[in-house]
Order: sequence, then structure tokens, then C-alpha cells
Amino acid sequence: MKNSVTPFNSYHVFLLILVSTQWLFFNTAVHAKSPSKVKYSVQRLENTKMRESLVLPYAFSTDDLGLVVGVGAMASGLYQKQMTLGGTVYGGEETKGLGAGLWNYRVFNSKRFFFSAIGMMGEFPLLRAYSALPEKYTPAPRPGSNDSSFDDFIQASGSSNWWEVSLEYVLPWGDAKEQSMARYQLAGGLLKNDIERADWNPLVSGTSIIIARQFNRYQQYINEEGELSGAVHALELGMLYDNTDFPANPSRGSSQYIAYSYNPEWLESKEQWDFVEMEVSKYFSLGKSSFAKQNIIALNAWLGYSPSWEVIYDEAGNNQVINNAPFLEGATLGGMYRLRGFRQNRFHDKAVVYATAEYRMTLDYNPTENVRWLRFLNLDWFQTVLYVEGGRVSPTFHRDTLFSDWKSDVGVSLRALTAGIVVRLDFTRSKEGTSTWLMVGHPF
Repeated sequence: MKNSVTPFNSYHVFLLILVSTQWLFFNTAVHAKSPSKVKYSVQRLENTKMRESLVLPYAFSTDDLGLVVGVGAMASGLYQKQMTLGGTVYGGEETKGLGAGLWNYRVFNSKRFFFSAIGMMGEFPLLRAYSALPEKYTPAPRPGSNDSSFDDFIQASGSSNWWEVSLEYVLPWGDAKEQSMARYQLAGGLLKNDIERADWNPLVSGTSIIIARQFNRYQQYINEEGELSGAVHALELGMLYDNTDFPANPSRGSSQYIAYSYNPEWLESKEQWDFVEMEVSKYFSLGKSSFAKQNIIALNAWLGYSPSWEVIYDEAGNNQVINNAPFLEGATLGGMYRLRGFRQNRFHDKAVVYATAEYRMTLDYNPTENVRWLRFLNLDWFQTVLYVEGGRVSPTFHRDTLFSDWKSDVGVSLRALTAGIVVRLDFTRSKEGTSTWLMVGHPF
């Protein structure tokens, strides 16, 4: 078994980020943390049309998927200036999929209700789950637990489908007291009017949003030992407070998100479970330097707990988990957003704690600025990032357990703002290998 976590081969250059943005956006947006965002429109001084659009072919090769080619498209500001539409289709020798999404559509003739829907379906030659087969007792440590082995997983070809719908309501206080949407003017990808944020007070500053979300996941693994289905049909109710200066690329302020998720035993979901979580982020601007027009310290922490999670034992002391979220939901770590140096959903348990710090430097130098054939990308800046992460999953919510024996990693990232979207290429190193994640948006 190769001890590596390398979704993208090392020879891919950063230009691949730009031409594969759309596929990644639809393939990973469902995992974005948090699921609610401030509603806003952007006017780039370099583009007075108030619309942004891209149609891009892409191709990449990974150890798990082989060679994949496809095309993606997005457009914002077509019908409503905050609304975005997009879609993608891709395929390879054994990989195929398609996806579509609608984001931030204002509904009910209201200025405060916003509807979003996104979905994707695909077939993949290689899927991996750090999980035991259902209804089977296993010896400790359980696959996916904090002390579990890197080689203790189920791997097979299969399908991975997901879709979700959400309705958000922007509360009429703070910065949204008169208008539910924020408006930003950018010059060179930075705020034209950089205004100091007020202190933390939801009634005076920032934006507060209530979100109701129904989300569905389905992954199926079939091999000679049996079948594992990661089926989810859950409901989430959450609240976001965001007091940052620019949500797409914060340099000041903070944000907090708290939510409760519940999955009844219905449709393909075989377990009834719930999950409570809280996420906080804080940003500090260090001003300019001789080589960077922005220097930012970004901090993030996440805490989660599943009250329904229960462990039962047989006569030999082997264990089985019941009333739990499957391996791809709930208290999970590893992958695209949290503990990026580990496999996707590498760890999962009853409780979770996570923390990270990033040093983000928005560079003065833009090597594509005078490259005529790249102007359609609307690439405003490049950013280099240094970061460290730590956290663990735990069978209890006890402090002494949660804050001992953490898993950790360190990494560097190259990011860009293109057509109003932050795109990132993260290189992360952990004790279980080196990962390369090609993603859309900051991790927080």
C-alpha cells in the first residue's frame, strides 16, 4: 500500500487550477464550511458589465481516477446580480459524471430569502472508506478512529452522488438592517474602500443569516467482503454571523457558525443520528510589505459532537457503532478542508476538535497581468500561504481526551482570485504522506 495522499500528480502547474476551476467547484462545493455565506455582489473596476462568466475545458490525471477530461461553465449576474448558475460534464476511461448548480436566487419576491440547489452524480474506478462494514463487530481500534491504521480501509469501484437544497434568510439587523446584500468595489482584486470593521455586535455590524438545508449523500462500495453504503438524507438548521470586511477574501473581522443536523431513519439511510457543531474564524490584517499588498493572519477552530452515537460490544469485546453518521458526515477530519495532509474523511468518531492558522500574503507581482491570451480569466492577484493544522476525533466529549494525541500537518498554498473566485492549490505534509488539493475558495 503506497503511503501517500496525492490526488494530483506533482507535475501539474498552477495554470491547471484556472482551467479546471469549474469541475472542482461543483465536485467540492457541497463540503464548503460553512454552508451559509454572506450575500453580496462585486463590481470589479476592470469589468464594468457587472457580470462574470467562464466556459473552460479541462483535463487532469490522478492516481485514483486516471485521465479525465471535461468542460465547465459558470455565469453570475445574469438575472439577479448576486445569483450564479453553473454546470460541468467530465469523463475518462472509467470515470464519468455531471453536475449543475444554482446559487443565491432571491425568492418569494422577498429581499431576504435566498434559495440554492446543487447536485452531482458520478462513477469512479476507485473509492476509499475508512469504515467497518455495517452490522459487523470489529476489534479495537475501529477503522477511522483516532488510533486506527492508515491501511485499515475498504476500497472498491462505485458511485458517488450528492445533492442539496437550502433556503437562507438574512436577518434585518447589523449591516443588513436596510439591505440584505452587501456590495463591494474591487480594484486589482482588493477592496477599493477599505473600511475598518466595527467591534463584534450582531445588532450593529456584520450580517446574520439563518439557513435551513436538506442534504443528501450516497456512496456505494462493493467488493468481495460485502457492501458499504454511505447514505445520508439529513436536515440542518444553522445560523451564521459574519463580521469580515470581504467574505471572499477576509482580512479583518470574524465569523461564527452554529448548526444542528438530524438524519431520520428513512429512504436509504439505515441509521437515525444527529450532530451539533460550532465553527469560529478570526482575521488580522498586518498591512502591506515590500513584496505583498496584503498580509493576513487567519485563524479557525471547529468543534462537533454527535449525541446519538453509541458503541455496543459482543462477548469477545469487539465493538460496533450504532445511531451514527456514516464515515463521510458528522465528526470527520481529513481531506479538502480540515487536516489536508490526510485522506478524505480519514478520521471519524462521536466528537471532534480542530484548529488551524494561516499566513496569507497577497503578492504585488502578477505574472499574468500582461499576458493577453489569459485576460479572459480576469485574474486579479496571486497569494502565497503558509499554514499549520491540528485536531482529533474522540469517542467522548471529555476535555482530557479531546485535547490529547492530536494529528497535525503543515503546508504551503498558492492561490489566485480569478473572475471573482478564489482558487487554491494546497501542498500538505503529514505523518501519513503528502497531499495536493486543488480547490475553489479559502478553506475558511
